[in-house]
Amino acid sequence: MKSISSKTVNAVKEKLKDTGNILILSHYHPDGDAIGSLLSMTRFFSKMGYVVSAALPDASPVFFDWMQGVNEILVFERKPEIIEKVFLEADLIFVLDFNDPSRLKDMEPFFERSGAMKVLIDHHPGPKKFSDVIISDVSVSSTCELLYEFMKSVGGGDIIDKEIATALFVGILTDTGCFSFNSSDPGTYIRVAELIGYGINKDEIFNHVYDNYSENRMRLLGHVLREKMEVIPEYNTAFISITMDELKRYNFVPGDTEGFVNYPLSINGICFSALFIEKFGHVRISFRSKGDFPVNLFSKKHFNGGGHLNAAGGESFTNMKETLRLFRSLLHEYSEELK
Repeated sequence: MKSISSKTVNAVKEKLKDTGNILILSHYHPDGDAIGSLLSMTRFFSKMGYVVSAALPDASPVFFDWMQGVNEILVFERKPEIIEKVFLEADLIFVLDFNDPSRLKDMEPFFERSGAMKVLIDHHPGPKKFSDVIISDVSVSSTCELLYEFMKSVGGGDIIDKEIATALFVGILTDTGCFSFNSSDPGTYIRVAELIGYGINKDEIFNHVYDNYSENRMRLLGHVLREKMEVIPEYNTAFISITMDELKRYNFVPGDTEGFVNYPLSINGICFSALFIEKFGHVRISFRSKGDFPVNLFSKKHFNGGGHLNAAGGESFTNMKETLRLFRSLLHEYSEELK
């Protein structure tokens, strides 16, 4: 991890002196790192005496409902008028775990119009310059790991408590796939050990996040693995596609397809996996890879997306049939890289 420069820390500290209201934002389709970032920073600044609001474009997955404070996150889809008000009142805005303002979706215009100082804290490559202060480090496992160092720099470790540490640990745990990727830096484990020192129960957190699914979710997983997974061995690739009718059949709720994209990578020889989910007017896509195949560049070039080397997302604005046809046709172009 690169150390956060003293100049950056001092700029934030100076702004905090005349700040009353803080707004904390993260991206649509929030994952564990986004939720952990929001909740940890909300409690951190609340303990420092600030009025803090946290907002998301859409709802968080239900398997994060156990986390303290998650029900207080404002969701734009539900309360746009309240979120418009907090944007107007904010003196300082933190944007966490994304590198492009378009990931705010319908909140983006309010963000752009705000005169508040804006601070980006993120670990995705190639952040766009849409904030006054940018704290970006692609070498860390997660935004939550970076936030831990930020908190110690700005407010000191004494403000961090069990609840903050739990939220930070959720972000690190989920963004590393339970420490199966993005987690080769010894510093990550030192920071996790320090978080455990705040009294968190890592086994209980794991159970809440990964052993807390509905029966419908498990039956949907069984269906797509049996009926909807296509393996293309000549390109070491496999993918899953899910239609809206299938989601409806299994009573889909946000978060039910979390992790589905990883299952094809368990097949011997497969190094590239994709998940296609039909939505109204578009197809949402997740990409995963092993080794050096850059799914972030693949997604950015062909599917309006981006992300990390081995984990990325994208969208297609044609139907499922045409999206899958395009995906299959692209594989030959990358045949050498996928060997």
